[in-house]
Amino acid sequence: MTHLNFAGKQVIVVGGSSGIGNATAYAFRDAGADVLVTGTRASPEDYGPEEAHRFAGLRYSQLVVGDAESVAAWQPDVERADVVVLSQGSVAYRRQEFEPETFRRIVDVNLNSMMDCAARMKPLLAASSGCLLTISSVGGVRATIANPAYSASKAGLIHLTRVLGAAWARDGIRVNGIAPGLVDTRMISVTTENPERLAERLKGIPLGRLASPEEIASIALFLASPMASYIVGQTIVADGGRTLT
Repeated sequence: MTHLNFAGKQVIVVGGSSGIGNATAYAFRDAGADVLVTGTRASPEDYGPEEAHRFAGLRYSQLVVGDAESVAAWQPDVERADVVVLSQGSVAYRRQEFEPETFRRIVDVNLNSMMDCAARMKPLLAASSGCLLTISSVGGVRATIANPAYSASKAGLIHLTRVLGAAWARDGIRVNGIAPGLVDTRMISVTTENPERLAERLKGIPLGRLASPEEIASIALFLASPMASYIVGQTIVADGGRTLT
């Protein structure tokens, strides 16, 4: 996928047990990094044998991101963090996010836990002049009328990325983000498993297709590399042109 070299680098991918996070973890691993991923279960074995392939060559740590106390008490088995990718995310369909309890739950995962994890990782990032990357969504730059919590939390995360980029640059930490469009992961199975719905959604994407998780992972490698050394506080939109139409 890439010729970038992350040999000797320590990478942490929060939410790296599936989807974009897992693809990003493998991209860094394939580029030579030592990669630690987090998930909500106690161990990789708890995901079952059919999911074992998602953890090959990766280290694992349990972390419940929606619980601020869990994040504060988390002790990742690393001496430093050269790159931290915050890829956790949640969504609720069928207009459930208009319910106050569901709204709060989604915002806790998509926004509040991002700040909790960033603050927890800051000392490790500062010690190595590392990079912090956030995964938001184009839902944060356009109105997703059935998902108020998802859209609002992703918009907040995009601006949080800007603020942390400005505030932490003086500590030697570069903060940037990625806002993907429709990516072929389990999170959008409600769309990919419905041919009519999928065809309708593809009409709004100039490239006419979904992104693969690996395409988003490639952007993470770029942002963490020396090629992006003067980029701070930016969120790269990767949506096949969806927000242009």
